[in-house]
This record gives sequence, C-alpha cells and structure tokens, in this order.
Amino acid sequence: MMDWPEGYGKRILDEVDSTLDEAARIAADLSGPEWILAKRQTKGRGRRGRAWKEPQGNFAATLVMRPTEPPQVVALRSFVAALAVYDACEALTGRTEGLALKWPNDVLLNGGKLSGILLESAGAGQGLSHLAIGIGVNLVETPMKEWLDPGAVWPVSLLSETGVQVTPEDFLNALALAYARYEHQFTTYGFDPIRTAWLARAAKLGEVITARTNKSETTGTFETVDAEGNLVLNSAKGRVCIPAAEIFF
Repeated sequence: MMDWPEGYGKRILDEVDSTLDEAARIAADLSGPEWILAKRQTKGRGRRGRAWKEPQGNFAATLVMRPTEPPQVVALRSFVAALAVYDACEALTGRTEGLALKWPNDVLLNGGKLSGILLESAGAGQGLSHLAIGIGVNLVETPMKEWLDPGAVWPVSLLSETGVQVTPEDFLNALALAYARYEHQFTTYGFDPIRTAWLARAAKLGEVITARTNKSETTGTFETVDAEGNLVLNSAKGRVCIPAAEIFF
C-alpha cells in the first residue's frame, strides 16, 4: 500500500457536482490541505468556466488549501502541481519518455494532452481565503472531440500511450506524495528550484511557438519562464513577457 503524505487530508466521493465546488464549500472548516477525489462529476468545468465532461475511470481531483502568501506567489503553485503530475506518471508507469510540461498548466504525453490543471481562489487584496488546484488526468479514456476547445492539443490517455492501467485512487496516492515533496521545496526555497525543475521538463523550450490572448497573438522562440512564472518569447518585436495565454505549437 502506497504511503500518504503527513498533514494532508483525503476524501473520496462517489459523485459530486465538481471537486472545485466542493473545495469552496469545505475550505473554511479545514485545519490543513485536503485532497478531494470524485469518481464522478456532474458539473465539472475547465478554464474560463467551460463545461467539462470526465469519462468514467479518469482522474478528477482538487487540492484545497489556505495559503498565506500574496496572490502572485500562490499562483505559482500551478507549476508545483504540473511537476507533481509528471512525477506521479513516472512513478506509476516507470517511464518519462514522451512526458513534457506545456506552459502554463498542461501535461503532455507523446505530444497529446494528458492532463490539465486549473487554479481557483477566493479572497481579495493580499489575502486569499483558499486556493483550489483542480487536476484532471486522462487515465483510461480521452474526451470526445466535441468537448474540446478549437485548436486544442489532441488528448491522449495514460492507458493508450503506455499500456498501463491506473485507478484514480492509485493515481491520487502517487500525486499527493509528489505534490507534498514539491510543496515543501516551494515553501522552503521559493520558486527558483521549482522553475528550474519545470524548465527541465518543458515542451518546445528553444522552439518557435504562438501565444494567443483575447487581445493579441505573439509568435517567437520560447526562451524561458521568468521568476514570476511569465512566458518569455523572443519575437520579431524583441523580448516579450506574457503572463497568461493559450499556447499553440
């Protein structure tokens, strides 16, 4: 039986509207960080509030915590979560071949989207009442084409690409252990070691990519991620730092 990280709670639900919504409901009563795993979500959602349907057997969970750092520092936990998903996949399959991290918060396997991460928080100013890190992983199935965003990276599953079948509960155990290690590193040493580890696993680093926001589109060479988590591109207009965008290869 796999260990569970000390200080982290765990609740497994047969059905819930959304693990992110459940996180918001329980946050005020928590004494420490807690993982919420749902075997079925009836109202799952993705970025910008889009509806999201999770095929049976895939992984849908949220880590809820009450961080004390300023919001811009709290947001860097998207990189912590991505590294944890990467390590969990390695621990359960015994391989890293084909695994890569796509800025800002996706995990790729053989070029397809394996996992997505969504951060939600509540509060204002310098204080957040809670942070919820929603994580979805295609363990056994891929979403139907009509559920995807236009131009999105085509999804893949861990089973289809590696031949390894993993249950959501086993993935949660591996993920929670990996996350706890990186969280300790983050709170002890800051973002720099997280940034270094993330860049070592980054998809398309040093290659030409396109970053699209609601207002603009920038194409350039993916140079790095800076100390604030921004994407840094070398474009025809010079060096550009982008805080949030959709990335296209």
